[in-house]
Amino acid sequence: MVRQTTDALSLLIVFLAAAVSAARAETIDQLYEKAKVEKALVIYTGLGPGAAKALADAFEKRFPGIAVTAKGSFSNVLDTEIDQQIKDNKVTTDIAQLQTIQDYSRWVKAGDLIRFKAEGFDQVFAPMKDKDGAWVAVNAVPLFYGYNVDKVQEADVPKSALDFLKPQFRGKIVTAYPTDDDATLYLFYLIVDKYGWDYMKKYMANDPYFIQGHRDVAARVNSGTDWISFDSNKVFDMSGQGSKVKTVMSDKEKTPVFYTAVGILTNAPHPNAAKLFVAWMLSKEQQGHNPALYSPRADIPPPAGQPPLTDSRFANGYREFVGDGTRLLALRKRFEAFTGAVVNKATQ
Repeated sequence: MVRQTTDALSLLIVFLAAAVSAARAETIDQLYEKAKVEKALVIYTGLGPGAAKALADAFEKRFPGIAVTAKGSFSNVLDTEIDQQIKDNKVTTDIAQLQTIQDYSRWVKAGDLIRFKAEGFDQVFAPMKDKDGAWVAVNAVPLFYGYNVDKVQEADVPKSALDFLKPQFRGKIVTAYPTDDDATLYLFYLIVDKYGWDYMKKYMANDPYFIQGHRDVAARVNSGTDWISFDSNKVFDMSGQGSKVKTVMSDKEKTPVFYTAVGILTNAPHPNAAKLFVAWMLSKEQQGHNPALYSPRADIPPPAGQPPLTDSRFANGYREFVGDGTRLLALRKRFEAFTGAVVNKATQ
Protein backbone atom coordinates (compact mmCIF):
# COMPACT_ATOMS: atom_id res chain seq x y z
CA MET A 1 0.00 0.00 0.00
CA VAL A 2 2.87 2.35 0.89
CA ARG A 3 4.66 1.43 -2.36
CA GLN A 4 1.52 2.20 -4.42
CA THR A 5 1.08 5.54 -2.68
CA THR A 6 4.73 6.41 -3.29
CA ASP A 7 4.47 5.43 -6.94
CA ALA A 8 1.33 7.51 -7.38
CA LEU A 9 2.97 10.49 -5.71
CA SER A 10 6.01 10.12 -7.94
CA LEU A 11 3.82 10.03 -11.04
CA LEU A 12 1.98 13.13 -9.85
CA ILE A 13 5.26 14.99 -9.32
CA VAL A 14 6.46 13.99 -12.78
CA PHE A 15 3.15 15.09 -14.32
CA LEU A 16 3.21 18.45 -12.57
CA ALA A 17 6.85 19.02 -13.53
CA ALA A 18 6.02 18.23 -17.14
CA ALA A 19 3.05 20.62 -17.06
CA VAL A 20 5.18 23.42 -15.66
CA SER A 21 7.89 22.70 -18.21
CA ALA A 22 5.35 22.77 -21.04
CA ALA A 23 3.94 26.06 -19.82
CA ARG A 24 7.38 27.60 -19.67
CA ALA A 25 8.16 26.29 -23.15
CA GLU A 26 5.59 28.63 -24.71
CA THR A 27 8.00 31.38 -25.65
CA ILE A 28 7.10 34.11 -28.13
CA ASP A 29 9.22 32.40 -30.78
CA GLN A 30 7.48 29.07 -30.26
CA LEU A 31 4.05 30.69 -30.30
CA TYR A 32 5.03 32.45 -33.52
CA GLU A 33 5.80 29.13 -35.19
CA LYS A 34 2.33 27.86 -34.31
CA ALA A 35 0.67 31.14 -35.26
CA LYS A 36 2.27 31.17 -38.71
CA VAL A 37 0.27 28.06 -39.56
CA GLU A 38 -2.97 29.95 -38.86
CA LYS A 39 -1.78 32.97 -40.91
CA ALA A 40 -4.37 35.39 -39.50
CA LEU A 41 -5.58 37.22 -36.39
CA VAL A 42 -8.77 39.17 -35.69
CA ILE A 43 -8.73 41.81 -32.95
CA TYR A 44 -11.60 43.88 -31.58
CA THR A 45 -10.14 46.82 -29.69
CA GLY A 46 -11.65 49.75 -27.85
CA LEU A 47 -8.63 51.91 -28.72
CA GLY A 48 -10.34 53.38 -31.79
CA PRO A 49 -9.83 52.93 -35.56
CA GLY A 50 -6.53 54.80 -35.85
CA ALA A 51 -4.92 53.01 -32.93
CA ALA A 52 -6.34 49.70 -34.17
CA LYS A 53 -4.58 50.13 -37.52
CA ALA A 54 -1.32 51.13 -35.84
CA LEU A 55 -1.57 48.08 -33.59
CA ALA A 56 -2.20 45.78 -36.56
CA ASP A 57 0.69 47.28 -38.52
CA ALA A 58 3.08 46.89 -35.59
CA PHE A 59 2.11 43.27 -35.05
CA GLU A 60 2.43 42.39 -38.73
CA LYS A 61 5.84 44.04 -38.88
CA ARG A 62 7.02 42.14 -35.81
CA PHE A 63 5.50 38.83 -36.95
CA PRO A 64 5.51 38.61 -40.77
CA GLY A 65 3.15 36.08 -42.30
CA ILE A 66 0.22 36.80 -40.00
CA ALA A 67 -2.43 39.08 -41.48
CA VAL A 68 -4.23 41.12 -38.85
CA THR A 69 -7.77 42.41 -39.05
CA ALA A 70 -8.22 44.97 -36.27
CA LYS A 71 -11.57 46.62 -35.66
CA GLY A 72 -11.41 49.70 -33.46
CA SER A 73 -14.49 51.26 -31.88
CA PHE A 74 -15.97 51.91 -28.45
CA SER A 75 -15.76 49.00 -26.01
CA ASN A 76 -19.49 49.20 -25.31
CA VAL A 77 -20.16 48.73 -29.02
CA LEU A 78 -17.70 45.94 -29.70
CA ASP A 79 -18.82 43.87 -26.71
CA THR A 80 -22.34 43.75 -28.13
CA GLU A 81 -21.00 42.45 -31.44
CA ILE A 82 -18.97 39.78 -29.66
CA ASP A 83 -22.01 38.78 -27.60
CA GLN A 84 -23.94 38.28 -30.83
CA GLN A 85 -21.16 36.14 -32.31
CA ILE A 86 -21.19 33.96 -29.19
CA LYS A 87 -24.98 33.70 -29.27
CA ASP A 88 -24.97 32.70 -32.94
CA ASN A 89 -22.13 30.22 -32.35
CA LYS A 90 -20.21 32.00 -35.12
CA VAL A 91 -17.22 33.52 -33.35
CA THR A 92 -14.98 35.35 -35.80
CA THR A 93 -13.08 37.40 -33.21
CA ASP A 94 -9.88 36.05 -31.66
CA ILE A 95 -8.95 38.84 -29.25
CA ALA A 96 -11.16 41.22 -27.28
CA GLN A 97 -9.25 44.25 -25.98
CA LEU A 98 -11.77 46.33 -24.05
CA GLN A 99 -12.07 48.64 -21.04
CA THR A 100 -15.49 47.22 -20.11
CA ILE A 101 -14.05 44.76 -17.61
CA GLN A 102 -17.53 43.68 -16.58
CA ASP A 103 -17.78 41.91 -19.95
CA TYR A 104 -14.87 39.65 -19.07
CA SER A 105 -16.59 38.72 -15.81
CA ARG A 106 -19.65 37.60 -17.76
CA TRP A 107 -17.64 35.74 -20.36
CA VAL A 108 -15.57 33.94 -17.74
CA LYS A 109 -18.71 32.66 -15.99
CA ALA A 110 -20.13 31.49 -19.31
CA GLY A 111 -16.91 29.75 -20.33
CA ASP A 112 -16.41 32.06 -23.31
CA LEU A 113 -12.72 32.86 -22.62
CA ILE A 114 -9.75 30.51 -22.59
CA ARG A 115 -7.20 30.59 -19.77
CA PHE A 116 -3.73 31.59 -20.88
CA LYS A 117 -0.88 33.00 -18.81
CA ALA A 118 1.81 34.54 -20.97
CA GLU A 119 5.30 35.27 -19.70
CA GLY A 120 5.09 38.29 -17.41
CA PHE A 121 1.54 37.47 -16.24
CA ASP A 122 2.77 37.06 -12.67
CA GLN A 123 4.17 40.62 -12.74
CA VAL A 124 0.77 42.22 -13.50
CA PHE A 125 -0.90 43.86 -10.51
CA ALA A 126 -3.54 41.54 -9.03
CA PRO A 127 -6.53 43.89 -9.56
CA MET A 128 -5.67 44.05 -13.26
CA LYS A 129 -6.01 40.39 -14.20
CA ASP A 130 -8.07 37.26 -13.80
CA LYS A 131 -6.13 35.01 -11.44
CA ASP A 132 -6.68 32.03 -13.72
CA GLY A 133 -5.51 33.84 -16.85
CA ALA A 134 -8.85 34.38 -18.63
CA TRP A 135 -7.96 38.07 -19.16
CA VAL A 136 -5.15 40.46 -18.32
CA ALA A 137 -4.60 44.22 -18.55
CA VAL A 138 -2.12 45.36 -21.18
CA ASN A 139 -2.00 49.01 -20.13
CA ALA A 140 -2.71 51.18 -17.11
CA VAL A 141 -4.20 54.62 -17.62
CA PRO A 142 -4.52 57.15 -14.79
CA LEU A 143 -6.97 59.98 -15.45
CA PHE A 144 -5.09 63.18 -14.65
CA TYR A 145 -6.01 66.84 -15.00
CA GLY A 146 -5.25 68.12 -18.49
CA TYR A 147 -4.95 71.75 -19.58
CA ASN A 148 -4.00 73.85 -22.59
CA VAL A 149 -0.66 75.50 -21.83
CA ASP A 150 -1.54 78.57 -23.93
CA LYS A 151 -4.90 79.14 -22.25
CA VAL A 152 -4.20 78.37 -18.59
CA GLN A 153 -1.40 79.99 -16.64
CA GLU A 154 0.64 77.75 -14.34
CA ALA A 155 -0.72 79.48 -11.24
CA ASP A 156 -4.31 78.82 -12.38
CA VAL A 157 -3.96 75.08 -13.04
CA PRO A 158 -6.62 73.32 -10.92
CA LYS A 159 -5.44 71.46 -7.85
CA SER A 160 -8.77 69.87 -6.97
CA ALA A 161 -12.13 69.17 -8.57
CA LEU A 162 -13.46 72.20 -6.72
CA ASP A 163 -11.23 74.45 -8.81
CA PHE A 164 -13.17 73.41 -11.91
CA LEU A 165 -16.12 75.31 -10.45
CA LYS A 166 -14.34 78.66 -10.75
CA PRO A 167 -16.02 81.26 -13.01
CA GLN A 168 -12.86 81.70 -15.09
CA PHE A 169 -13.39 78.18 -16.50
CA ARG A 170 -17.06 78.58 -17.33
CA GLY A 171 -17.77 77.09 -20.76
CA LYS A 172 -14.17 75.86 -21.11
CA ILE A 173 -14.33 72.45 -19.40
CA VAL A 174 -14.63 69.13 -21.24
CA THR A 175 -14.90 65.44 -20.31
CA ALA A 176 -16.21 62.27 -21.86
CA TYR A 177 -19.81 61.42 -21.00
CA PRO A 178 -19.82 59.55 -17.68
CA THR A 179 -22.91 57.74 -18.94
CA ASP A 180 -21.04 56.46 -22.00
CA ASP A 181 -17.51 55.76 -20.75
CA ASP A 182 -17.03 53.57 -17.68
CA ALA A 183 -13.59 55.00 -16.88
CA THR A 184 -15.08 58.51 -16.80
CA LEU A 185 -18.02 57.16 -14.80
CA TYR A 186 -15.52 55.87 -12.22
CA LEU A 187 -13.88 59.31 -12.16
CA PHE A 188 -17.15 61.18 -11.60
CA TYR A 189 -18.21 58.62 -9.01
CA LEU A 190 -15.06 59.26 -6.97
CA ILE A 191 -15.67 63.01 -7.12
CA VAL A 192 -19.29 62.86 -5.94
CA ASP A 193 -18.32 60.28 -3.33
CA LYS A 194 -15.94 62.90 -1.89
CA TYR A 195 -17.93 66.11 -2.41
CA GLY A 196 -21.53 64.89 -2.63
CA TRP A 197 -24.06 65.03 -5.46
CA ASP A 198 -24.42 68.78 -4.94
CA TYR A 199 -21.06 69.01 -6.74
CA MET A 200 -22.77 67.97 -9.99
CA LYS A 201 -25.24 70.85 -9.74
CA LYS A 202 -22.39 73.33 -9.36
CA TYR A 203 -20.33 71.65 -12.08
CA MET A 204 -23.20 71.77 -14.58
CA ALA A 205 -23.75 75.44 -13.71
CA ASN A 206 -20.25 76.11 -15.07
CA ASP A 207 -21.41 74.97 -18.52
CA PRO A 208 -19.11 71.96 -19.17
CA TYR A 209 -18.97 70.17 -22.51
CA PHE A 210 -19.36 66.42 -22.89
CA ILE A 211 -18.20 64.29 -25.80
CA GLN A 212 -17.63 60.63 -26.59
CA GLY A 213 -14.13 59.32 -25.93
CA HIS A 214 -10.90 60.60 -24.42
CA ARG A 215 -9.34 61.17 -27.82
CA ASP A 216 -11.82 63.94 -28.56
CA VAL A 217 -11.47 65.34 -25.04
CA ALA A 218 -7.75 65.77 -25.71
CA ALA A 219 -8.40 67.20 -29.19
CA ARG A 220 -10.68 69.90 -27.81
CA VAL A 221 -8.18 70.90 -25.11
CA ASN A 222 -5.30 70.83 -27.60
CA SER A 223 -7.15 73.09 -30.04
CA GLY A 224 -8.11 75.57 -27.31
CA THR A 225 -11.82 75.03 -27.90
CA ASP A 226 -11.85 73.96 -24.26
CA TRP A 227 -9.11 74.73 -21.79
CA ILE A 228 -9.21 72.11 -19.06
CA SER A 229 -10.40 68.64 -18.13
CA PHE A 230 -10.08 66.36 -15.12
CA ASP A 231 -10.62 63.50 -17.58
CA SER A 232 -7.25 63.44 -19.36
CA ASN A 233 -4.39 60.97 -19.58
CA LYS A 234 -0.76 60.81 -20.59
CA VAL A 235 -1.56 59.00 -23.82
CA PHE A 236 -2.51 62.42 -25.17
CA ASP A 237 0.06 64.49 -23.22
CA MET A 238 2.39 65.35 -26.07
CA SER A 239 3.33 68.77 -24.70
CA GLY A 240 6.97 68.08 -25.45
CA GLN A 241 6.18 67.30 -29.10
CA GLY A 242 4.11 70.26 -30.19
CA SER A 243 0.85 69.46 -28.41
CA LYS A 244 -0.71 72.09 -26.17
CA VAL A 245 -2.03 69.49 -23.69
CA LYS A 246 -0.18 69.02 -20.40
CA THR A 247 -1.28 66.72 -17.58
CA VAL A 248 -0.88 67.13 -13.83
CA MET A 249 -1.91 65.06 -10.84
CA SER A 250 -4.59 66.20 -8.42
CA ASP A 251 -3.45 67.45 -5.02
CA LYS A 252 -6.75 66.75 -3.29
CA GLU A 253 -8.50 63.72 -4.82
CA LYS A 254 -7.34 60.24 -5.64
CA THR A 255 -6.47 59.79 -9.30
CA PRO A 256 -8.49 56.95 -10.86
CA VAL A 257 -6.74 54.28 -12.90
CA PHE A 258 -8.43 52.27 -15.62
CA TYR A 259 -7.12 49.88 -18.24
CA THR A 260 -7.96 47.82 -21.27
CA ALA A 261 -7.61 44.08 -20.94
CA VAL A 262 -7.18 41.30 -23.48
CA GLY A 263 -9.00 38.00 -23.54
CA ILE A 264 -9.06 35.15 -26.06
CA LEU A 265 -12.47 33.87 -27.12
CA THR A 266 -13.00 30.17 -26.45
CA ASN A 267 -13.95 29.47 -30.06
CA ALA A 268 -11.39 31.83 -31.55
CA PRO A 269 -10.56 30.73 -35.11
CA HIS A 270 -6.85 31.57 -34.62
CA PRO A 271 -6.05 30.62 -31.00
CA ASN A 272 -2.28 30.39 -31.39
CA ALA A 273 -2.06 33.78 -33.10
CA ALA A 274 -4.21 35.13 -30.26
CA LYS A 275 -1.85 33.70 -27.65
CA LEU A 276 1.07 35.23 -29.52
CA PHE A 277 -0.67 38.60 -29.45
CA VAL A 278 -1.25 38.40 -25.69
CA ALA A 279 2.35 37.34 -25.07
CA TRP A 280 3.65 40.17 -27.26
CA MET A 281 1.44 42.82 -25.69
CA LEU A 282 2.47 41.75 -22.20
CA SER A 283 6.17 41.46 -23.02
CA LYS A 284 8.79 43.89 -21.74
CA GLU A 285 9.43 44.68 -25.39
CA GLN A 286 5.99 46.24 -25.67
CA GLN A 287 5.36 47.34 -22.11
CA GLY A 288 8.54 49.36 -21.99
CA HIS A 289 8.49 50.79 -25.52
CA ASN A 290 7.00 54.12 -24.39
CA PRO A 291 8.56 55.28 -21.09
CA ALA A 292 6.03 58.12 -20.85
CA LEU A 293 3.19 55.64 -20.18
CA TYR A 294 2.29 53.45 -17.23
CA SER A 295 2.39 49.66 -17.41
CA PRO A 296 0.27 47.14 -15.47
CA ARG A 297 3.50 45.21 -14.82
CA ALA A 298 5.08 45.88 -11.43
CA ASP A 299 8.58 45.37 -12.86
CA ILE A 300 8.21 48.19 -15.41
CA PRO A 301 9.10 51.57 -13.83
CA PRO A 302 6.56 54.42 -13.91
CA PRO A 303 7.12 57.43 -16.17
CA ALA A 304 10.03 59.60 -15.08
CA GLY A 305 9.09 61.82 -12.17
CA GLN A 306 5.73 60.09 -11.64
CA PRO A 307 4.68 57.96 -8.64
CA PRO A 308 4.19 54.19 -9.05
CA LEU A 309 0.67 52.82 -9.34
CA THR A 310 1.00 51.50 -5.79
CA ASP A 311 1.13 55.10 -4.51
CA SER A 312 -1.77 55.89 -2.18
CA ARG A 313 -2.76 58.85 -4.36
CA PHE A 314 -4.07 56.46 -7.02
CA ALA A 315 -7.51 54.84 -6.91
CA ASN A 316 -7.08 51.28 -8.14
CA GLY A 317 -10.62 50.07 -7.59
CA TYR A 318 -11.77 50.13 -11.23
CA ARG A 319 -12.39 46.38 -11.38
CA GLU A 320 -14.46 46.39 -8.19
CA PHE A 321 -16.30 49.50 -9.34
CA VAL A 322 -17.55 48.00 -12.61
CA GLY A 323 -18.18 44.61 -11.00
CA ASP A 324 -20.46 42.56 -13.22
CA GLY A 325 -22.02 45.73 -14.65
CA THR A 326 -25.35 45.58 -12.84
CA ARG A 327 -24.74 48.46 -10.42
CA LEU A 328 -23.60 50.73 -13.25
CA LEU A 329 -27.07 50.97 -14.80
CA ALA A 330 -28.56 53.03 -11.99
CA LEU A 331 -25.41 55.14 -11.67
CA ARG A 332 -25.38 56.00 -15.38
CA LYS A 333 -29.04 56.96 -15.18
CA ARG A 334 -28.40 59.28 -12.24
CA PHE A 335 -25.56 61.05 -14.06
CA GLU A 336 -27.64 61.28 -17.22
CA ALA A 337 -30.11 63.40 -15.28
CA PHE A 338 -27.34 66.02 -15.15
CA THR A 339 -25.54 65.55 -18.47
CA GLY A 340 -28.42 64.57 -20.73
CA ALA A 341 -28.26 61.86 -23.36
CA VAL A 342 -25.22 61.44 -25.62
CA VAL A 343 -25.50 63.94 -28.48
CA ASN A 344 -21.88 64.94 -29.15
CA LYS A 345 -20.57 61.96 -31.10
CA ALA A 346 -16.88 61.16 -31.37
CA THR A 347 -14.96 61.60 -34.59
CA GLN A 348 -13.72 58.00 -34.59
